[in-house]
Formats: sequence, C-alpha cells, structure tokens
Amino acid sequence: MDKRYLHHLWTKLRWVSPWYFLLLAVVCGVVCVFALRANNQRMIELRDAVYAADRNNTGVKKPLQELQAYVTSHMNTDLSAGNTSVYPPIQLKYTYERLVAAQKKRLLEANAGLYSQAQAHCESLNASDFSGRNRVPCIAQYVREHGNASQRAPAIPDALYKFSFASPRWSPDLAGWSMALAALSGLLFVVTLAGRRWLRRQVR
Repeated sequence: MDKRYLHHLWTKLRWVSPWYFLLLAVVCGVVCVFALRANNQRMIELRDAVYAADRNNTGVKKPLQELQAYVTSHMNTDLSAGNTSVYPPIQLKYTYERLVAAQKKRLLEANAGLYSQAQAHCESLNASDFSGRNRVPCIAQYVREHGNASQRAPAIPDALYKFSFASPRWSPDLAGWSMALAALSGLLFVVTLAGRRWLRRQVR
C-alpha cells in the first residue's frame, strides 16, 4: 500500500483520539444502568398499583393494562413466569376470592329459594299433613326434579386471574438508546485504537 496515502490517513486519524470514544462509552453505560433501574422501579410502582386495586376492589382493568403496556415496551421490567416459577408473578388473589364468594352466595340463595318453593308446593299438596311425614319425600322429589339450581356451580378458572408479561430485549427508550450508543462507542474505541497503532507502524 502507498506509504504517502497511509501517511495521509495517519495525519487525519491521529487527531481522532480513541479515548474520547471510551469516555463516551463509559458515560453512556452509566446512563444505561440508571435508566434500566428507573424502568424497573416504574414497573414495581405499576405492579403495586395493580395489587392495591385488587386488594381494595377499585377496578384492576386499567392498572393491569398500564402495567402490561409498560412491561412489554421497556427493558428490565420482566414479569414472566419463567421455567422455575410455580405461579405467574401477577395474581389477582382478592378479585378471584370475591368472585368465588359471590358465586357461593348466589348458589346458597338459589338453593334456599328452591327449598322454599318445594316446601310451599308440598304444603299445598298435603295441607292436612301436620306432622310433615309425607312432606319430606315430596320436598326431596321436588328438589330432584327442579334441582338445576342446587347443582354445584362450575369452578371459576383461576388461570384467568393470573398474568405474566415479558419485557423486550431492547426498547427504544433512554435505556435502549444509551445501551446502543455505549456499544457503538466501545466498538469505535477498539477500531480507532487498533487503526492508529496499525497506521503508526506502517508509516514508520
């Protein structure tokens, strides 16, 4: 390769200090660390808002949507179950328990109503039976024939109230761009340092 051309390159490149790129990489790396930490803290705040809404029965739909939108668009906010987790990280325990309790209450009320209907029906058929001896089988038969309400209600799937959200490997936010700039600056540091040393040897 022409030494005059190499000397020309050296005169241009020697003014580009690779240490500037290293300094920029370090600064961007520090910014990235703090931005990732801020992302995680914001995720915790949104997660706690979901837990509070679940516990206080103030509506979990909106805070849950906000948490999902944030986690799926920001780095270092992962809320996925993973391979070793027994349960998903987000569980609407109190919402689920309230639904189960409400279902049991409806079932008890329906059963009580059915029994009252059976008793009234059998009393009308056996008005003269004061001992109730003949009413017992009548009530049992009425419940069997009209007993849809007395059957056990289907279980509410608890999986509908358990959630996991995965965060992206890279996101276009402060953490993502500072990470990209740190990587680029680190690469430029290596390239310029190696290029300067190689050119210096060639022009000697």
